[in-house]
Amino acid sequence: MAVYRFKVVFEDDDEVYREIDMLPKNTFEDFHNIIHQSTGYNTEQSAAFYKSNDKWKKGKEIVSRLSTDKGKESQSSFHTLKLAKCIDDPHQKFYYVYNFEEPYSFRIELIRIVKKDPDTAYPSIFKSVGTAPKTVKPEVKLKEAEEKDNIEDIEGKEEGLNEEYGVSEDDLDFLEGEEHFE
Repeated sequence: MAVYRFKVVFEDDDEVYREIDMLPKNTFEDFHNIIHQSTGYNTEQSAAFYKSNDKWKKGKEIVSRLSTDKGKESQSSFHTLKLAKCIDDPHQKFYYVYNFEEPYSFRIELIRIVKKDPDTAYPSIFKSVGTAPKTVKPEVKLKEAEEKDNIEDIEGKEEGLNEEYGVSEDDLDFLEGEEHFE
């Protein structure tokens, strides 16, 4: 039996990539899960594969969550769609987007068809090069945004007080280095 070997490249860094072996009967959900096993990313985020041409132009969309919008008839669910249904080129390309709110994009290319190893469980990570960029957890991002808002509020109040009393930043330079002043 044949095994598809794909090269999964982080769009922002060609030096970070994974080579992943997949069976033709594996689904795009299996592909999604093994990509995230190799990167440590959360598989619960929304994602989509796009069948692509040689210039990485997005074609048919294969999504984790089907849209009910009109005009989305070209979508397929990656939970059931098997890889073999979308491979029609010996160097088939897919574009993969993970987490649409803070997107990470990957270029995926079929690089080789190899014989199945009876001792290997598929899908499998054949090769891993480089460290995947870290994703920002939503709660960390929220905390950072709140801290930024608090700093902007404090700075805004200071500017308002300085304007109200006719004091500028230059007028306060003599206080630098002073620990106790009233």
